[in-house]
Amino acid sequence: MTLLGTVVNGTIIVDGNQPLPEGARVEVTVTEPAAPAVAAKPTLLGLLQLAGTLSDLPADFAAEHDHYIHGTPKRNSQER
Repeated sequence: MTLLGTVVNGTIIVDGNQPLPEGARVEVTVTEPAAPAVAAKPTLLGLLQLAGTLSDLPADFAAEHDHYIHGTPKRNSQER
């Protein structure tokens, strides 16, 4: 016997009113991959929306971001 159905909130809902006896063992075969619930925006495109939005960063922030974010020593100790 082959039954078709759909997964809804993690539960398999069998098409039609085909009763199965309680405790019946079943085998589930996924016939098509599930579509993503929400199309995720690619990371770089999402970050590009933030480009240029901060105006109070130090002039050498790009070159010395590890220093400002993680506290590592500056790679170029000469101030610009």
